[in-house]
Amino acid sequence: MNRRPAAGFFTPRFIASSLAAVAVTWMAAAVVSTPAAQAGKVADIAGYRDPDREQRLIEGAKEEGALTLYSNAPTDDNADLVGAFTKKHGIKINLWRASSEEIRQRVLAEAKAKRFDVDFILNNSPAMEALRSEGVLQAVTSPYLADLMAPAVPRHREWVGFCLNVIVAARNTNLVKNEEQPATYQGLADPRWKGRLGIEVDDFDWFAGLIGELGEAKGIELFREIAATNGFSVRKGHTLLANLVAAGEVPLALTIFNYTAEQLRRKGAPIAWFPLAPLISMPNSISIASTAPHPHAAVLFLDFMLSDAQKILAERDYVVTSTKVASPLDRSGLKVLDSAKTLADGHKWRRLYTGVVASRK
Repeated sequence: MNRRPAAGFFTPRFIASSLAAVAVTWMAAAVVSTPAAQAGKVADIAGYRDPDREQRLIEGAKEEGALTLYSNAPTDDNADLVGAFTKKHGIKINLWRASSEEIRQRVLAEAKAKRFDVDFILNNSPAMEALRSEGVLQAVTSPYLADLMAPAVPRHREWVGFCLNVIVAARNTNLVKNEEQPATYQGLADPRWKGRLGIEVDDFDWFAGLIGELGEAKGIELFREIAATNGFSVRKGHTLLANLVAAGEVPLALTIFNYTAEQLRRKGAPIAWFPLAPLISMPNSISIASTAPHPHAAVLFLDFMLSDAQKILAERDYVVTSTKVASPLDRSGLKVLDSAKTLADGHKWRRLYTGVVASRK
């Protein structure tokens, strides 16, 4: 006796739904395994040391065709770097420029969502340390690491310092004459500076390094005296602060990146920068994302940043970390902050800086 199958059993609809379920299961498994597989691939490429390393990177990068860069560098500097790399290798760079904190948050949010878009990150080193603690950066091997000053290459090599952000003072040359220029931080407590001093709102890391050199009790007491006597005009952004000095809105600023002030001076702006000892600096750093979708291009760009780009940046007045390239400041005389310690002690120094400096206007 022939028996009919139950209604709907092995019907086209049943088969289609079953295949869809299998496909969903397979795709879910693929999504879960892809980050681990990609991380392994990135690690292999980043750690490759054989003599054909450069050729393999170039060939792989050409196949990948592009890379995505998150950078906190100034717009003009990004343009020079991206343009030079693209001209040399024919690799397109998709750039997203943002603040240090915005970059950190975006990288972590993407990692949490298992969305892996970024290949290469350019940011300050404490922010990189924060990303490193989350396991989203890849240690690298590059022949150019040997050319860098020691503080630029942490033992873990998950980020590398390509230049130093050196904090200097800057004055508007029409409002503060050369003979009036202060020689020490102690000189800023003179009442002549009342209403004339500017400072950046987030420079607690510089403050930590400076107070560490001056002595904590003595240094904090000095800045409390300066704030009480003369006050600070607190601004957000080093580039903005430098431009306000050039415009005459801030006669004297304490926390300017040397290269920003020098670039403005070369364009004819009435600004002069000068060091106040001790001279504090922080590595500005580069890293490859541990799940970079274009790992050959990312490692090739890292090599570029530690070789050709060092000359480009030096011409733009940066203090680069390659000892083979001249610096506008004596690198041996700079106090380079420990990025891991700066990150670990960040809450303490942010609170102190806000209380002593940034809240006084």
